[in-house]
Amino acid sequence: FQIAKVLSYTNAGTVKFIVDESGSFYFLEVNTRLQVEHPVSEMTSGIDLVKAQLLVASGSKLFFKQDDLIFRGHAIEARICAEDPDNNYLPSIGKVAKLIWPEGPGIRVDTYLREGDVISPYYDSMLAKVICYGYNRREALQKMQFALSQTVILGIKHNVNFLVDL
Repeated sequence: FQIAKVLSYTNAGTVKFIVDESGSFYFLEVNTRLQVEHPVSEMTSGIDLVKAQLLVASGSKLFFKQDDLIFRGHAIEARICAEDPDNNYLPSIGKVAKLIWPEGPGIRVDTYLREGDVISPYYDSMLAKVICYGYNRREALQKMQFALSQTVILGIKHNVNFLVDL
């Protein structure tokens, strides 16, 4: 919090630290953006971080304070990528012939991808993020196993089976 004050920084950001075996913290970096994993924080806090970022960027104050944050449960995120795990994770290109995303309580999918879209080699290979929430880590992992088993992407290679095995 102090680093943002010193820099007069008033938007979303992440300050990263590394902790060693003795419990000592070491500063690593500041990212002046939301992390790709922000849905994990959103699901465990109930706060829409994208909304908060847009409000602050437009000059509004945050609608919550640090002391208001209460984290509950556990969330886990899997990144679905157009990559071939059986071929050194080389990018996969082509047309998405069939697409079914998982649904259900505690399951969230953040994606742009639609059936019929063409995946090119010119952009990041990430197709979607599947985020699952549970009351504890075990339940979140069980939901993730279910969600990934319900995911269908035909027409291109992807890492869903690798993620199920992982």
